[in-house]
Amino acid sequence: MLTSEGCRRRRERLVERLGWKTPLVLADPLHLRYLANFHVPAINQHADFGAMLVLFPNGDGHLYYDSRLDGINAHVEQRTALIWYDGQSPGRGPRRLLFTPILQQYGGRVHDAITDPQAHEVHEALSQLRRCKDPDELELISRCIRATEAGHTWARQHVQKGMSELEVYSGVAHAVYQFLGHWAVVYGDFVAARGKKRGGPPGDYRLQPGDTFILDYSVVLGGYRSDCTNTLCVGPASPRQQAFFNACLEALHSGENILRPGVTGQQVYHTVRDAFRRHGLDQFFTTHAGHGLGLMHPEPPFFVPDSTEVLQPGDIVTLEPGLYTDDMGMRFEHIYHITENGCQRLSEHLLSLACNG
Repeated sequence: MLTSEGCRRRRERLVERLGWKTPLVLADPLHLRYLANFHVPAINQHADFGAMLVLFPNGDGHLYYDSRLDGINAHVEQRTALIWYDGQSPGRGPRRLLFTPILQQYGGRVHDAITDPQAHEVHEALSQLRRCKDPDELELISRCIRATEAGHTWARQHVQKGMSELEVYSGVAHAVYQFLGHWAVVYGDFVAARGKKRGGPPGDYRLQPGDTFILDYSVVLGGYRSDCTNTLCVGPASPRQQAFFNACLEALHSGENILRPGVTGQQVYHTVRDAFRRHGLDQFFTTHAGHGLGLMHPEPPFFVPDSTEVLQPGDIVTLEPGLYTDDMGMRFEHIYHITENGCQRLSEHLLSLACNG
């Protein structure tokens, strides 16, 4: 998970950037994860309730949280558990009002609430800071990637005709849990690309020979995530499917070759699109070419036609070229860390149409 040193550095960078001399009150779950390692797992019955972080000008943090949540692993200088309901007496009013006394103590404002006058400044600062991943963030994302790769390996070995999309999801999720040794969020696209369907949650559809099954999913740990994609062909690939696959790989490698600081999102997009044009298939490339990744999916930078966002060292990005027709679809995706001189590919899952069935 995130380290105490990493959280401290991120808080110090934020207060330095903002230059404020008064306490900063934050409640956005993304910000609490990024700055204090406070994260309530989605499987927790209290996952819909958060906490409040008071950040002081020297970088110290004081976390206030409901006593029914786990604040022990938060990396802050002070923690205060507030009692709303102890299981022995009635709850102390509406739970959402638990923090009212704390707010009053610090001026009555939540600075990252969108109604706050300075919310825009706070969100812009944090969005820019989050672009450059620290070592502890990179390590956590890498663990998400390794778990995702375990699921892709299971899929290549087990997907076959007659299996439902939901059965594929169950097998992939179980492989992820086995790799990690614990439960985690596993979400994304687990569908056969048919008609206009290119993604979505798994359903009861049973795979048929000739289907292309898009396996595009993330594993989430502490709020950070992976995003790795492969497409499997149920049964032998047709010459047309193989041609589409070859074009996607060329587009991916073309994009890889220009990933470096100073390159814009639109340059990456058009490089990928040009690879498809060389194959006469660019009319079937109808989505983005990739995006940033971290606490959100997607997040800046975006590889789209008009993006002037510039790649910078520390970015974590994906490339995911895909082709879609009325009767077939496929896409493939790897994850990259932008370095001072280029990029390093972080994901290692095999890109292949071949599977057991």
